[in-house]
Amino acid sequence: MRYVLAFFLPWLSLLLQGKIVSGIFCLVLQITIIGWIPACIWAFSSLNRMYADRRTDKIITEMKKAN
Repeated sequence: MRYVLAFFLPWLSLLLQGKIVSGIFCLVLQITIIGWIPACIWAFSSLNRMYADRRTDKIITEMKKAN
């Protein structure tokens, strides 16, 4: 669902991740048709980083529990 949102409204995807300044800048970028493509790519990469950070945090907590 977040990827669909990142495709159609990249700025909203960034805002929902808590990245307010990035979301506003992405909205300005998305206003132009040419800027919409980089805004969409930016939102997708931001989502991928968020999910990777969650996985890493989960692995670290599981390793701490094991020790």
